Amino acid sequence: MAIQKKRYKAVIDHQSYTIIGTQSTKHMDMVTSIVNEQLAELHRLSPQLDKEQAAILMAINAVSDQLTKQEQILRLTNQVEELKHAAIKAVELENRLKRIEAIEQEARQVLEKNGKKDPVIQNHLEAQSILNEERKRSIKEKSSQG
Repeated sequence: MAIQKKRYKAVIDHQSYTIIGTQSTKHMDMVTSIVNEQLAELHRLSPQLDKEQAAILMAINAVSDQLTKQEQILRLTNQVEELKHAAIKAVELENRLKRIEAIEQEARQVLEKNGKKDPVIQNHLEAQSILNEERKRSIKEKSSQG
């Protein structure tokens, strides 16, 4: 679907212009108002400027502002990417912690099943070792029955 262009009549510094674009009338009203305010400010600060000089200064200011905004957008985009990576890492760490907690819980259940009351497991390596020993015992038990 093609974007429909509109004609907009603007009065800038007491001169009429027809602007063709896709922006809304409200947007163009704001642009025209800002341009007129900035031109009036330039004429007030430097009355010796002619219209062309004032227009060139406004263009320089506009391009400078645009570059500043583009730099800000780039910085913010980079920050968003960094935050996305940090969020992914946080989720990965959370999932890893849940797996470790599940291993430790399973190891406690094994110890309780084997008669230890209120077993304390120091770390996930100890828990994994307990589970490995239980699996070895279970495999031996099955192979001796078979």
